[in-house]
Amino acid sequence: MSLRRTFLSRKGSKKPPMEGEMETLDPSDRRRIGAGDAVPGEESDPGDQDRWSKMLPELLGEIVQRVESSEDRWPLRKDVVFCACVCKRWRDVTKEIVKSPLHSGKITFPSSLKQPGPRDLPLQCFIKRNKKTSTFYLFLGLTQTFADKGKFLLAARRFRHGAHTEYIISLDADDLSQGSNAYVGKLSSDFLGTKFTIYDCQPPYDGAKPSSSRSSRRFASKQISPQVSAGNFEIGQVSYKFNLLKSRGPRRMLCTLQCPSTKQTPDDKHKSNSELPGSSDGVPIILKNKTPRWHEHLQCWCLNFHGRVTVASVKNFQLVATVDPSQPGGKGDEETVLLQFGKVGDDMFTMDYRQPLSAFQAFAICLTSFGTKLACE
Repeated sequence: MSLRRTFLSRKGSKKPPMEGEMETLDPSDRRRIGAGDAVPGEESDPGDQDRWSKMLPELLGEIVQRVESSEDRWPLRKDVVFCACVCKRWRDVTKEIVKSPLHSGKITFPSSLKQPGPRDLPLQCFIKRNKKTSTFYLFLGLTQTFADKGKFLLAARRFRHGAHTEYIISLDADDLSQGSNAYVGKLSSDFLGTKFTIYDCQPPYDGAKPSSSRSSRRFASKQISPQVSAGNFEIGQVSYKFNLLKSRGPRRMLCTLQCPSTKQTPDDKHKSNSELPGSSDGVPIILKNKTPRWHEHLQCWCLNFHGRVTVASVKNFQLVATVDPSQPGGKGDEETVLLQFGKVGDDMFTMDYRQPLSAFQAFAICLTSFGTKLACE
């Protein structure tokens, strides 16, 4: 389902949100949803908005808290977003109560897609591929099976620019262009398809500067609005090592990422920054694929995907944190899988990620696995 109508202002539209859509907290959205509205999306008169905004703070907080705790799964979770659409005061209270994926393990708003995933258990997602249109769709899994339709999160389409390839990533499956308001970032590859650069349309941390390369620009002009940057921000690189000797084994990949910052909680104060990857602004982390073992009986390389991957493929991988030689005292953890990706059908793949990666970063990394890499296999 398209996310564009929910990411952007829905002013002027009378259509209620579809079940698969994700709601947003767009300040320009002038439609407010009250308890008496028959259809979400209908205009409320100013008197109703003023009445809802003057509700006692204790009562307002109790209402939002109950909705947040009771509607913990999509599509019911859209009621949490409806609370944030009543008025600015409701939106502020909802934003305070609804926790980020790092602490709640839930994706609620589009902004959650660029926030770190859960620390303890990974968020389980899946990717569907359309070979005819070179389009890829990311869904949040709603059950433990591979049969559910899922909750649409992101879409990406592969474009050829001469000898290079780009993947445009968007919140709207029907509008995949860099000029779209639903655009969130892109992935760009080199000639051989072995080195990729991940770009974000928003700065990863305060003070970040957009990339100066011509290929990273969103628009032909230098600036179209003070609020919209004409350039993209480089947040990571993914490289695949050459296999010139054609030795047996899976692809070897290395990722350097600028992960979203995580604010420390009281439970994290005893942990150092090296134990909380991505917790410091501007400090990248390095990930590498977990080394598989050779199974003599099956005569293939194997990794334990805990039932989340069912089809053998050279595209399958697991990423773990490794030590950065340039950071003294840094610690790696080659047992904890931060991202795993694998095939379960002809055009269906699972994607499970956790902190410090965001859904957007995990999706971009998985996109690099598609396509033939003759020099690496």
